[in-house]
Amino acid sequence: MKALMKRAVPDVMELLTEIRATARYEYTAYPTLPDILEKPSKKIADQIWEARPTFRHPDYSMRAAHPDIKVTALDTNAAYLSALKCWLPIGRLEHTTGADGVNPKRSGVHLITPAPWAHPHLPNPLGDRDEPGALWVTDATLRLLLRLSGPKYKLTPAPEIHESWTSGATENYLDTLRKVLAAARDEALTTQDSLMEAYVKAMYSKLVSTMGESDANRKIIRPDWMHIVRAQAHANLWGKAYKAHQAGLDIIALLGTDELHVTGDPWQVFDQGRGLSQMKIKYSKAKESGEYMVGKVKSDG
Repeated sequence: MKALMKRAVPDVMELLTEIRATARYEYTAYPTLPDILEKPSKKIADQIWEARPTFRHPDYSMRAAHPDIKVTALDTNAAYLSALKCWLPIGRLEHTTGADGVNPKRSGVHLITPAPWAHPHLPNPLGDRDEPGALWVTDATLRLLLRLSGPKYKLTPAPEIHESWTSGATENYLDTLRKVLAAARDEALTTQDSLMEAYVKAMYSKLVSTMGESDANRKIIRPDWMHIVRAQAHANLWGKAYKAHQAGLDIIALLGTDELHVTGDPWQVFDQGRGLSQMKIKYSKAKESGEYMVGKVKSDG
């Protein structure tokens, strides 16, 4: 196990190279980066906001006077693996102003001023943010906000777009790699091969964490990709939360890339299991059963 963990990054990069051998185009592995994607130091992050949610429903609490409502904590399977299917910029990022850089066939990062979120019972798709005003977000986050402002959802006005750094993009660049790793993961689960399962998890998770700027991976420096994949995982989780909400379940908590807590029966909405399209119970030391009780702390009004 220890030896395989050390090999995960070079192995997944070699696998990516083999998969891309007959591709029609090649990506820029070391593009010139705009200042917003440069880290001032190893301990200070760049300027991109990934929209990681930390939502808790304001009307419910475990400390309520009458905690009589059952909550089930759910866990998304292989969130980063599923998020490898996202729109990634292929070449060097180019600067545009206004909405000129926003195009279904382009991807990158965008400076936006979001509209206020007026739904306290639903997680803000931008996550928890203390400072108002403009911020840099990834293409995955902007696509989610634009969908939510469209005719299907009508949940929020569209954000104001000030400027962008984008390139021509594809949604399929890492998708073949995702399919190969997903098939290996399915085989590991079927055969109960815990070693293969851990190895596959290390490959995709370490790929995401090192594709930005890491001494562990010298074959690619694409912090824009890293932020986009992570933001796509958050967007995927938000979509699951909204699906549960539409089915009549209340969203008690939405945390990180994979944790969703809901009232009611989650299995009327999701299939239970360990497949990529399924959900499983989220266990913790504090909640060994994956279920707990909450109560209302204020009236619906």
